Amino acid sequence: MPYYTLARRATLALGFLVAAGLSGCYKLRGHYGGPKSFEPVARTVNAGDVALPTGYRVEAVAQGLTYPTGVAFDAQGTPYVLEAGYSYGEVWTAPRLLRLRAGGQTEEVYTGGKNGPWTGLAFHEGNFYISEGGELEGGRILRVTPQGQMSVVVDKLPSLGDHHTNGPAIGTDGYLYFGQGTATNSGVVGPDAAEFGWLTRNPQFHDYPCEDLTLAGQNYTSDNVLTEAKDDKAMTGAYSPYGTPIKEGQVIKGQLPCTGAIMRVPLRGGPLELVASGLRNPFGLAFAPDGRLFTTENAYDSRGSRPVYGAGDVLWEIKKGTWYGFPDYSAGESLARKDYNGPGRNPSQILAKHPQTPPKPAAVLGVHSSSNGFDFSRSAAFGHVGEAFIAQFGDMAPNTGRIYGPVGFKVVRVNVENGRVEDFLVNKGRVNGPGSEIGNAGLERPVAARFSPDGQTLYVVDFGQMPMTEQGPAPKKQTGVLWKITKI
Repeated sequence: MPYYTLARRATLALGFLVAAGLSGCYKLRGHYGGPKSFEPVARTVNAGDVALPTGYRVEAVAQGLTYPTGVAFDAQGTPYVLEAGYSYGEVWTAPRLLRLRAGGQTEEVYTGGKNGPWTGLAFHEGNFYISEGGELEGGRILRVTPQGQMSVVVDKLPSLGDHHTNGPAIGTDGYLYFGQGTATNSGVVGPDAAEFGWLTRNPQFHDYPCEDLTLAGQNYTSDNVLTEAKDDKAMTGAYSPYGTPIKEGQVIKGQLPCTGAIMRVPLRGGPLELVASGLRNPFGLAFAPDGRLFTTENAYDSRGSRPVYGAGDVLWEIKKGTWYGFPDYSAGESLARKDYNGPGRNPSQILAKHPQTPPKPAAVLGVHSSSNGFDFSRSAAFGHVGEAFIAQFGDMAPNTGRIYGPVGFKVVRVNVENGRVEDFLVNKGRVNGPGSEIGNAGLERPVAARFSPDGQTLYVVDFGQMPMTEQGPAPKKQTGVLWKITKI
């Protein structure tokens, strides 16, 4: 049996064991952090509070960043950091590309408008490429010179919902690859879209398939969050606007660009092309040393009109023309399995026919771990050549689903040949979690990992403090950190 299957079933079994046999000792993880506020807080940073394998050391090389999400290096090897400009919680700041100077100082290279989040950064042949999430105006891929001159590579991407335009990654084939997340949690616009903030801004927005899909006819009823009338209900079908039901056998036409996909565009100019579809939120993209393309997929949450229970994040090898299972599969397994049914919840199939049988993943990661930006080791001087180092942002419980303890908040190392996942960078302490919650001064929310051009240094982008309050996420400005890991 593949390692990822064993690991997933062991995780689920542990969860049920805790629920059934240890209910007197454990309780579901809930809100923490007090009232919702985005104002900066004092963050003490101590590398000594972070655990690493023997032979490595970690240090903080930049602090005081606001919602950083990416790091890349110019032709001279100088690090540049990306600040998102937007975060869940509906907070807007200026998205920025920053050059890192000696002593941890930063220098502004380019500042964008109010269309974040900027989710990823790459450098190629004298230019930086930025994935602009496009929460207000739709997603874009931007090209920015080290002198701060900007041009648009791709625009008008369907990125107004839960998930955004992500990536990018530059191939040796002359193409720029990027991910486009889905509008929804699991294919159906529900009342959770109003909690995210976008449903009232764009009530007609929904998921758009990459190819024609035939629907099973399943509709979902919820309180109508777009009216104040009592007892008003909304009936919504898959791939349709909120409050729009569908019929059995109804065909939704495919289009490009679409949601839940990886696409590419020639760097020298040319039409947009589809690479792969059926991906809920392909966040990180990276090429392995042997040239294979991989992505991390943020899996389903237990929320909205079609909640899914116990879906682990996934590391996929991406092959052109492949459908990876959204909205009816997770990690290559049908959502019809009882594993994905929570109390009173059954995410029934919403497609009458599936484009193909999805493949098996390279690895399955923690449920709600938010496994995001990553890179492959390619230097024997650092070690673990060919393995993926993945930054795990950490859970957003209870908004995304109830859990029994913090998940993620670390960097893991993944062997893509056998699916084995091991901790690499994690806070010290009796339990794992963000430093501000467990009482240390280490990691908060790692969101990206990238090796230096020579492959000997791993940089980890730490988004900063983001407690979950009764009013939702409360990301704190000026608490982001850039960490550097070297082998001693």
